[in-house]
Amino acid sequence: MTTILFSICNTGILICWSLLLFFPRLKVSESLRAYPWVPLALSFFYVYFLSAAGGLGDADFSTLKGILALYKKATPESAAAGWIHYLAFDFWMGCWMVDHSQKKGLPHWVIIPALLTTFMLGPTGVLVYALIISIFYLRQRKK
Repeated sequence: MTTILFSICNTGILICWSLLLFFPRLKVSESLRAYPWVPLALSFFYVYFLSAAGGLGDADFSTLKGILALYKKATPESAAAGWIHYLAFDFWMGCWMVDHSQKKGLPHWVIIPALLTTFMLGPTGVLVYALIISIFYLRQRKK
């Protein structure tokens, strides 16, 4: 069951990211961004996998040693929960980037590198997006 649900989440998010990247102005893409259905659905699966893993137990998030201990105790369900955590937040950030860039009048192609980086490397993509916005604003001020 874990493998099937994990595959559904992974495949579903690829479809959602494809819509965000290549068809941002389609009604379905706008709907994905307007309502947080995808992160909410992923959150449901996150809770399921976390419950199936037996919860966090005595997890210690305050030290690196405590985080490493979580990895040593990893099960397929806890690993799936961890991965879905990334999928949900990275997609949410991608949606925000598209909305923000449209409000600022950026052409969509300009933010595609930031979206792809967010999809693959999470926070690094947010940094790339911030740099793109900074460059855009610097150019606007020079005009």
